[in-house]
Amino acid sequence: MKTFKMISISVYDEGKFHDFPLIDGIIINQENSHRMWILEMFIEGKYKSFFESKISDEELIEAKAVISYPENEPAGFNVAVDKVKEIGDHVSVLMKGRLKRARSEYAEQLLEQLIHDGLEGQALLEQFETDMRNRPRLKKDLRK
Repeated sequence: MKTFKMISISVYDEGKFHDFPLIDGIIINQENSHRMWILEMFIEGKYKSFFESKISDEELIEAKAVISYPENEPAGFNVAVDKVKEIGDHVSVLMKGRLKRARSEYAEQLLEQLIHDGLEGQALLEQFETDMRNRPRLKKDLRK
């Protein structure tokens, strides 16, 4: 097994990704024949009902997590919420699932989008740097 620090996470629901500010988080690659991953996050208690409702849905949800360093490209996962445990004013959410793909080529796709939008020169460079830090959802992904 390999463990990684979860830097940030967003979960797809009702047509868009929702960010959940982490207090702490960890991702575990179980390195088993099923290629399963475990994502555990420690977040504010106000999100408890959202994740509890996902347990009862019994369906896979799409999540994107930044692993180890803020500059890393988000990794896509298809996960099921397994457990939600209240700990004081916070909750621990345990999700299990599979990595969607190894690399989505976010930088290349972002650059292509910005050029298509007509940006060039210094404006292109500045917007690219900003978007690489903030990781907005790409227009092509919004059509899903």
